[in-house]
Amino acid sequence: MGVNLKDLIPPTCRQEIDDLRVLARKVIALDAYNALYQFLAAIRQPDGTPLMDSKGNITSHLSGLFYRTINLIENGLKLIYVFDGKPPELKREELERRRVRREKAAELMVKAYSEGEVREAAKYAVQAVHLTEPMVKEAKRLLEAMGIPYIQALGEGEAQAAYLAKKGLAWATGSQDYDSLLFGTPRLIRNLAITGKRKLPGKDIYVEIKPEIIELDKLLKILGITLEQLIEVGILIGTDYNPDGVEGVGPKTALQLIKTYGSLEKVLRVLPKARFPEDPMKIKEYFLKPPVIDIDRIEWREPDKNAIIQILVKDHDFSLDRVENALKRLEKAYREFMKGAPSSLDQWFRYSKK
Repeated sequence: MGVNLKDLIPPTCRQEIDDLRVLARKVIALDAYNALYQFLAAIRQPDGTPLMDSKGNITSHLSGLFYRTINLIENGLKLIYVFDGKPPELKREELERRRVRREKAAELMVKAYSEGEVREAAKYAVQAVHLTEPMVKEAKRLLEAMGIPYIQALGEGEAQAAYLAKKGLAWATGSQDYDSLLFGTPRLIRNLAITGKRKLPGKDIYVEIKPEIIELDKLLKILGITLEQLIEVGILIGTDYNPDGVEGVGPKTALQLIKTYGSLEKVLRVLPKARFPEDPMKIKEYFLKPPVIDIDRIEWREPDKNAIIQILVKDHDFSLDRVENALKRLEKAYREFMKGAPSSLDQWFRYSKK
C-alpha cells in the first residue's frame, strides 16, 4: 500500500520525463518488490492469468524484469535493484491485511471462472497476485546473469534505496510508492517499471504513463514543513505501520494539523480519540532510522549470455529468438554505457560492507 501522499504533491513538484535519455548515466536504486509486483500485475494473458512455463511456474515477473530492464539501460540508466529483507514488526497488521485480501480475491477469481465471468475473474486474478520466495530467487538469479547489481536489504527495500541515494551511491530511488520520500531520498522517480500505455483497472480505457521525478527538498519547501513533519503527516494519513491512519483525517487535513500545531505529539493532544496499532513515535523513529546495510562499492558486470539463455529459455520456455535479440541489445548497451567507463562511474554489482 504505502503512504498516500498523492494529493499533497502539487504539479510543480512532478517533473515529467518525456525522454528517458535525460537520465543517462544516472544511478537509480529500484524497489525490487515494487517493480516485480507491477510486472506480475501488468504482464498477463487475456483471461487475467499470468504467463507460465510448461511446468506451471509463473514467469510474468521474469519477462518484465528482463525486457523492461534492457529498455531502461539502453537509455543509459544504471540500475540497482533493492530487495526487501525481514519486514519490521510494526508492519505485521498490514501484512495480515494483504494476505486476507489476496485469499479473498483468489476465492472470487475461482468463483468467477466457474461461472464463466472471464473479465471479472481477470480482475480478481490481478488482486490475488503474490510474489513467492522461489520467484524472488529466480529474479535475483536473472539479475546476476544480466550483470545488474542487486542488494538484499536488512529491512524495507525502500529504506535501503533511500540510504543509497542519501549517501550519493544513487541519484534517485525508483518506486510507485511514496514511502522512500519519508525515508529521506533526495529524489523519487515513479512509473519507471510501467511506462507506456496502460489499461485502467476494470475499464477498457488506456492512458499514457510517463516517468516523473519528485524532489524532496522542493516538496518540503513548497509544503512549508520539515522531513520529520512530512513523516508525521504520513502517520496521520496512514502508513504500512498504521494502515488506517487517524479516522477523518485526510492528506490536506493532516498537513494543516501539523503546520498548525508543529508536531505530531501536539496534534495528538487535540485528537484524544486517535488510535494506533503501534506507538506512533516508534513509527516515526523507524522512518528516521531504519536498519540499512552500509555500502561503499557497487559494480556492474558484463552479461553472461549462456546463463541468461539457461534461465529464460531452457528453464522457463522463453522464445530463444526473442531472448537472443534482446541479448544483443543488452550487450550493446553494456559496451556503450559501462565497458571502459571512468572509475567515477565504476560503482556496480555486489557490495562490500564497511
